[in-house]
Amino acid sequence: MLPSQRRHAILAEVRTATAVSAEALARRFAVSVETIRRDLRSLERDGLLDRVYGGATRPSGRSSEGSFAARSVRNIGPKRAIAALAASLIEPEETIIIDVGTTALEVARALPPAFRGRVLTNSVPAAMELSGRRDIELLLSGGEVRAGDGACSGAHADGFFGEFYADRAFLGSGGVHPGAGLTDYYPAEVVVRRTIITHTAACYVLADSSKLGLIAVRRVCPLDQVTAVITDDQAGPDLVSGLEGSGATILIAPTEPQPAAQAG
Repeated sequence: MLPSQRRHAILAEVRTATAVSAEALARRFAVSVETIRRDLRSLERDGLLDRVYGGATRPSGRSSEGSFAARSVRNIGPKRAIAALAASLIEPEETIIIDVGTTALEVARALPPAFRGRVLTNSVPAAMELSGRRDIELLLSGGEVRAGDGACSGAHADGFFGEFYADRAFLGSGGVHPGAGLTDYYPAEVVVRRTIITHTAACYVLADSSKLGLIAVRRVCPLDQVTAVITDDQAGPDLVSGLEGSGATILIAPTEPQPAAQAG
């Protein structure tokens, strides 16, 4: 088992059992306790678990997801893979919504040159990313801007999205859980996201595999109210099955280039 595979399996254990011991993990994966400790230190640096004496637990708080700068570089490969799959779903003349968050920003960066439609966004970083595209009609919601993230919310942003009907929306997420559904950390942004969902034909939740099974502080909606959850291929099969059992459609983005088909 590769270190990355082992660490993903460790995360699955933490999400299932709440707390795990380093010694038990070492026995399960047939490696030394020191190897497991290195894995736990790496996962803690990424904010995916909390180390405690003898092992690790789930992250302590549901009320904060960390800074935008830190999240921008965390799991960047999976986020770009998710963004590439999301962008491949878009038709050239559509009206789309790009929500706030680091993965949503990657969707803005991944929009293909053939796209000539309209982009509605409540993300200042996404708007800045697309501001040089003269072939795109770009509309920024405005509203109260959250420091650090450049996320717009409040009555102004909510009213803005209430005036449009979009073809597709790409939604940020704090956590995606079979029972709790789509959750997030910022109540004012949750209100805006609900308006987006009710005014869009197809809504896709962007969630790298580290967010699957997590519950943030505020519920947005059940998973059967969105079109699909787009995640990466590091998602554990049990987690994927649990989400599908709750009514979600899961789209898996490959994080490695796929081999070309053999001529035959």
